[in-house]
Amino acid sequence: MRDNFKPALAAVLVHEGGYFNHPRDPGGPTMKGIIKRVYDDYRRSKGLPTRDVRQLEESELQEIYRRRYWDLIQGDKLPAGIDYVVFDGAVNSGPAQATKWLQRALGIAADGVLGPATLAALERGEDHDAVIADIQARRLAMLKNLKTWDVFGKGWGRRVAEAKQLGQAIASGSVHLPMPTATACGKAYASSAKSPPPKAIGDALASGGTVSTGIGVAMDALVPVADKSAMAATILTILMVAGALVAVLGYVYREWAKAKAAEIMDALDLKAPDFGSTAEPAEAVPA
Repeated sequence: MRDNFKPALAAVLVHEGGYFNHPRDPGGPTMKGIIKRVYDDYRRSKGLPTRDVRQLEESELQEIYRRRYWDLIQGDKLPAGIDYVVFDGAVNSGPAQATKWLQRALGIAADGVLGPATLAALERGEDHDAVIADIQARRLAMLKNLKTWDVFGKGWGRRVAEAKQLGQAIASGSVHLPMPTATACGKAYASSAKSPPPKAIGDALASGGTVSTGIGVAMDALVPVADKSAMAATILTILMVAGALVAVLGYVYREWAKAKAAEIMDALDLKAPDFGSTAEPAEAVPA
């Protein structure tokens, strides 16, 4: 809504804290949620020299958040509560990604551009609490599939939960708004996603794979002498059992890898790789 920018920004700034520069943060040096790259772009657009992001001025912060985030997610046109949740997601993961979470929650094509179709879908829906819950569930699913979850996961999880709680309170018109707590953590971009498990391992274990082929060759060599040598017969038996075990492990791995790849791709709104073909896996992250 039009009057919600300032209170939404106040809540976002509580989560973002002050200066942050963790070696594994893809955003790099960050001041109050504004990364240096964004600050440099802003300064250049004004014909000003770039400088340390810690020199960010209040007027600059307000304009950057308004133009680079709130306006891109059409914050003035979003329902109360949903505007804050999408805004918070945009600051941490980018406006396009936050828009995709909203679009998927609404059941429409997720192109990352918040336009008339998305606004129309919002007008058709009445359960804003459910939309907020869906957005945050999808957001958390993506975060869990980022390479830096082990570093920032605790803070991200708390931030998602608190943003959901506050967003739903705003949507319901509650006068008792639960304010978020400081949760300094890195930026959460889809480009930091984990790669799908390689299907080559399953291929090597499965029938016809490298490992299975090797066992088969050894068994073929032992069959002619198995009747004449107890040791050869024992080894042949062991290889038969090993061959069966390897085939089972190959199947189990392929099914696990297929499910894991589907989980990652779904979290990123991408098509999962085909583990039943020889085609190369799809890219783990969007271009």
